[in-house]
Formats: sequence, structure tokens, C-alpha cells
Amino acid sequence: MAEDNVIGQAPDNTGAQESMTEALEARAVPDTPGLRLAKHAGVHLLVWMATLGLFAAADSWYLLTGLGIASLLGVLTGALAGIATTNLVHEWFHYLGARFSGGAYTIPAKLGLFVYDWDFAANSRRQFFIMSGAGTLGGLVALVLLFNAVPGDTLGRAALLGGAVASFVFGSCVEWPVLKRTRDGGEPFTELAKIDEKVLARSFVASAFAGVVTTLLITP
Repeated sequence: MAEDNVIGQAPDNTGAQESMTEALEARAVPDTPGLRLAKHAGVHLLVWMATLGLFAAADSWYLLTGLGIASLLGVLTGALAGIATTNLVHEWFHYLGARFSGGAYTIPAKLGLFVYDWDFAANSRRQFFIMSGAGTLGGLVALVLLFNAVPGDTLGRAALLGGAVASFVFGSCVEWPVLKRTRDGGEPFTELAKIDEKVLARSFVASAFAGVVTTLLITP
């Protein structure tokens, strides 16, 4: 009898669910290297704007009030903004160097400071030099732009320039010895693997010293 068929039985929606899933998958944005690169660029831009915005707020607070705490906050955020600016420009010039050299690399899905993963096995020593040297060029470009755009007429602004110098010195202390050893015949991956905690600690001390001295020299 008809009443014995499917009274109380839920309708079979399997087909509709499969169709909806297929439609969503068709509309999903594919995970491409270009999209990954755009995500890295977006996150880096937000980080840069946030650090610069914090410094601008602290610097304005100090100029309006002259408070010591505002000056201290301006120094801290200024140094952070200078470090972030130089570091990000440095890394993106590394990426431009990788592209210019025709090197093989991949864009990682995980977002972070590094924009790409270098394929050491597929690339030549010449390509490694171009990629690495581009980072140093980027750091110099960042320094020139910042020193021309930001007057060192407050302690916070001087700290921003000092932070930029500190970032450049840190990158140079880490990367230049690798380039020298590679030029002398070492393999790039092997030489990079020699960057340990001692190297990073020495580089940090040198960069901090350079940043503090620069800040004091610029401070009016």
C-alpha cells in the first residue's frame, strides 16, 4: 500500500549535495603561484602599514604633547618601522633577483617573511649570486629612500633611520660571508647551512650597535 512506502523517511538529497559540492569546487579560486605571491605581498603590505602607522601615531603624540612616554614609544615604534621597511624591501629584491636570474624556485603556500623557496639543485652559482646580491641592493634602496623621506629631527624619527641601518647591517653580516665563501668555491646550500646561532648572535650585536650609533649621530 502507498501508505506503507516512505512515511517518515527523509528524502534522498545525495544527488543535490553532490551537485552543490561540484558547483562550489568549480567556483573555487585555484591555488596558483601568482595567487600565493599576491597573498605574501598583501600580508607584507599590511605589516609595513601597521608598523609605520604605529610610529606615525606615537610621533604625532610626542609632537603634540612633548611627553617622555610618547618619545619612548616613538623610539620603539620608529625602530620597528625602520627594521620592517628595510627587511621587506630586502626580501622582495631577493625575489626580483631570483626572477631576473631565471632561477628555479617555488612560492610557498605558508605565509611568512620569505617570499619563495630557492631550488639549490636546479640553479647555478651565478644565479645564486644574482639572487643574493639583489637583496643587498634592496637594502641600499630602502636606506636611500628612508633617509630622503624621513628627517631625523626627533628622537623617534632618528630611531626609525637607525632601525633601517640595523636591519641592513644584520642582513649583510649574515649574507656577505656566505657570498664570499661561495665565491671562493663553496656550494651555496652548504655555506648557507653554516649560519647557526653564533652567526645570528654576532650579527644581532653588530646590527644593534650600528642602529644605536646611527640614532645617536642623527638625533638633534
